[in-house]
Amino acid sequence: MDTSYWLKQTPSKPLFPDIEWSKPEQKARAGKLLIIGGHAQGFVAVAETYNTALKAGVGEVRVLLPDSLKKSLPPNLTEAILLPSNPSGGFSKDAWPEIKAGADWADGILLPGDAGRNSETAILYEKLLQETDTPLTITRDAADLLKNNYSGLAERPNTLLVLSFAQAQKLLSGVYYPKILTFSMPIAAFVDVLHKFTLTYPVTLVVLHNENLVVANEGKVSSTPWTNALAIWRGDTAAYAASYWLWSPGKVFESVTTSLVVVA
Repeated sequence: MDTSYWLKQTPSKPLFPDIEWSKPEQKARAGKLLIIGGHAQGFVAVAETYNTALKAGVGEVRVLLPDSLKKSLPPNLTEAILLPSNPSGGFSKDAWPEIKAGADWADGILLPGDAGRNSETAILYEKLLQETDTPLTITRDAADLLKNNYSGLAERPNTLLVLSFAQAQKLLSGVYYPKILTFSMPIAAFVDVLHKFTLTYPVTLVVLHNENLVVANEGKVSSTPWTNALAIWRGDTAAYAASYWLWSPGKVFESVTTSLVVVA
């Protein structure tokens, strides 16, 4: 079987070292990242990804939060903009004009989670999918909030999903993809499914399986040995991926694969 589409990376041997070398040194050229998330019950992922993006070297980072968090913000979250919230503590529909303006300003958008399970917030996230073309990275429960629009997720270009294996299962099932993902499948079989899935859909996937973090885009697949699951669940992996993608906007596969060496 031809597996020439599958590239294997190790932390000591990046597949695309030129991506790291071409990282902008001047802040003005290092991109603008918009982070959207948070809910009355929490914003840990938002704060974590904000700090990670700055650490990675993003030129400018802005954060949109529901105003239900006004009394909870830490002093170091200096770029936070508070938007209208609903009684449940998530974003209300009145937040859309500011969200759209932020999307127009940004070179990339990150939805890191802590979004709650609010239907109004879900509608706003769906509008982002449908009414903007800014590169969009989605992870953790932000992906779950879009479960009613898996087709929109899979079919939107410039979209990166950093998912758990269970979330990847739901995505493929949600678009009625004929291949089934199982936890017991060997890594080669898993890679083959993502290879074929991303030949069909323009979305880029990052999924952990069998201690490998797998990146798939346009049929190309990379795998990197991975034992740092906490980095995924905290949102660090998605933040680094979104940051590196800013610097190589036409090379999502290469830039995201390279970002994993930094986090691993």
